[in-house]
Amino acid sequence: MRWSKLLRLVAPAFGRRGRPAAIWLLTFTTAILLASALLLYSTPEEKRISIYSNAANFSLPVLDRNGDEYIGLLELFEPLGAVSAKTNGNRWKFRYYDVESEFTAGQTRARIRSVDFNLPANFLLENGRGLVPLSSLATLMPRILGGPVTFNQNSRRLFVGNVAVHFTAQVNKTIPPKLVMNFTAPVNPMIATEPGQLRMAFNHEAVVAPGSQALTFDSKVIPSASFQENNGSAALIVAATVPLMASFTNNGRTITIEPVPQVAAQVQSPPSVPRPPNSFALPLVAGSPAARRYFAVVDPSHGGEERGASLSGQLAEKDVTLAFGRRLRQELETRGLATLLLRDNDSTLSLDQRASLTNSAHAAIYICLHAASQGDGVRVYTALVPAETESRGPFLSWDAAQAAFQLLSQSAGTGLVSELQGKQIKARSLITPLRPLNNITTAALAVEVSPPSDDMSGLNSPAYQQFIAGAIAGGLANSRDKLEARQ
Repeated sequence: MRWSKLLRLVAPAFGRRGRPAAIWLLTFTTAILLASALLLYSTPEEKRISIYSNAANFSLPVLDRNGDEYIGLLELFEPLGAVSAKTNGNRWKFRYYDVESEFTAGQTRARIRSVDFNLPANFLLENGRGLVPLSSLATLMPRILGGPVTFNQNSRRLFVGNVAVHFTAQVNKTIPPKLVMNFTAPVNPMIATEPGQLRMAFNHEAVVAPGSQALTFDSKVIPSASFQENNGSAALIVAATVPLMASFTNNGRTITIEPVPQVAAQVQSPPSVPRPPNSFALPLVAGSPAARRYFAVVDPSHGGEERGASLSGQLAEKDVTLAFGRRLRQELETRGLATLLLRDNDSTLSLDQRASLTNSAHAAIYICLHAASQGDGVRVYTALVPAETESRGPFLSWDAAQAAFQLLSQSAGTGLVSELQGKQIKARSLITPLRPLNNITTAALAVEVSPPSDDMSGLNSPAYQQFIAGAIAGGLANSRDKLEARQ
């Protein structure tokens, strides 16, 4: 784990001595106001085009020139195959594999495969970079590629060949009702909820509308959904009369939308659960233990405005941990291990909220997921409980809640590392003061996954995530008896 990231996570646990809480509140409030002001006066959203192909899915910026939209031709074809370009005066020669094209700066006429071709606007040459009008792509690209291209210019989404991902949507008349969507390929949308709707943004998948942009269902709870495309992205907005949640199955090919369960009574903290800082847990109360509903709590780190580490130009840690968390939940549940996923959408949870929800669930183990751009393999962390923690008689300090479970956590971590290594996955165990591990009243681990190679996109690979998730689930299943016996 990079030290800068570790410091960001650990710093909230250590305040500056002598500074009143009111000053901290004032500073925090000022920061929020400044951030809001910056958002109000921020620049407009950058224009982008998304390209979907069997070779790669990627997006590029769109340039405004002379009242038209333009794109760099070399940048457009580079992810698709072998390309080269050279400039000779005002002429620009472009080669894609063995297909040669020639363009002239300030002119609309070009030659492709030795045949004249007219652009809808002038070709531009800027510092050796060839720019073509965006409106030309539907006819220009098939001539160069030799295959079909579908271009939705209004939304700036371009499909090379037969790569579109289709889906069906149907509301099952169960209690409560469920909207089940089946996709022709795995998807991993960004999910956000707000009053009256759930929004799924497909920023990297070639998802297209199912024949109609508007969908209606015979359900009072989930009456409709609408498909929208804009600025190189697609989104499905599900309308509802109650809060919704999403779950993934069938290796990301099926998404089920259903009402959020009424968990208020289930997550009420019992007297024995530690409270957040500035308070102490009540003493343990004699009686029967709390009934367990979950074996594991899986916690995808970050979320919402907290993006986590920037793993690449377009890949945020919060997206990787969410996708990985869904796969880990699936792997655990296929082994008969009931699992609670703390964050199943792009929402924000504080460290104290994560710990409180976990402690209230009374699970046998807590697994926090992180992703890193450096190193390789998997790192498994257990808590380093601060030495100077004050408890008041039977009242347990919030920062020392993990103390009684350290040996169990380390045993589970060692077993997990052995399982990973048995699958030929490079793994090691470490101890670190990483919140919220210190606040958890059960076995607690943080698992940080690195890419399989120097290519950051490997972190977002469904096959790689499934492989790692399967190994972790296998290791936890092997430790089930020991973990449940301690609880």
